[in-house]
Amino acid sequence: MRSEKVRVLANVFGSYIERGDELLFMCPYCDHRKKKFSVNIEKGYYKCWVCDQRGRNVSRAIRKFGNFSHFREWQELTGKLNLSEFDNIFSQKEEEETETIISLPPEFRSLANKDLPPQATPFINYLKKRGITRGDIVKWKIGYCSEGEYKNRIIIPSFNEDGHVTYFIARTIVGDWKKYKNPPVSKDIIFNDLYVDWEEDVVLVEGVFDAINAGNSIPILGSTMREDSKLFKKILLSGVKIFIGLDADASQKASKIIKMLMSYGVEVSKIDTSGFEDIGDMNSKTFNNRLSSAEKMTSDRHLIDKIMSI
Repeated sequence: MRSEKVRVLANVFGSYIERGDELLFMCPYCDHRKKKFSVNIEKGYYKCWVCDQRGRNVSRAIRKFGNFSHFREWQELTGKLNLSEFDNIFSQKEEEETETIISLPPEFRSLANKDLPPQATPFINYLKKRGITRGDIVKWKIGYCSEGEYKNRIIIPSFNEDGHVTYFIARTIVGDWKKYKNPPVSKDIIFNDLYVDWEEDVVLVEGVFDAINAGNSIPILGSTMREDSKLFKKILLSGVKIFIGLDADASQKASKIIKMLMSYGVEVSKIDTSGFEDIGDMNSKTFNNRLSSAEKMTSDRHLIDKIMSI
């Protein structure tokens, strides 16, 4: 087993120096002239002693600098997945159609501008009440419509990894019976994939306002996620650690997502959202405390949570 792991690492990072449980490679991040990129074979930790690039899961670096076959083989060797299951999810015919690119409503106006008209005031006030800062507005490119089909709605666009708009959230600020009125296109997207750091841990939440409060996060636009979805596949390919932060009333749905992720070898931790309607209602300090104390899920822990939710 060790020799097989060494072979995969050498195929990805090149020649090495062996030091006990560690292998030293040329760092693929900083290209230092000496072998300073250390990989602990047994634990899977990695660190460059020059640029300090580090992580608890070398599969991330393998995925970044190797290819799909390297990543898949490493995951199998480390017991992170059943190869037949992994192949099955990716053997489904990939969507041949290109991702749908859409336009924002013609009445869309950005709230990120410094000089805003009087019509923008109620939208700014609404966001302030929800704890949304100007920095959040700029980062998430939040805007509004004061007329047209999306009148009296906050607009939050989603950009794919190429920077194209593929979806947007349109949230009423005046209590319309339909709280959200979103475009008639597929929700099988990775919301704001352009801004997700796939080298870091990722938080999965239900809605966009939760995501704004949760740092490196992705709203799943509901409380379910399919195995054949773009988001699920990218999670598997990236090798990231996932934190689940769904609303407290969605415990059973969260349980299904956790079970599905764990079955493919994804490391999952669950954020305690009790006492709040959702993560969007937490202040930054509370959320960070809940994030740091999130419980790593195991088969036993997951079973206990499932029983308690019945």
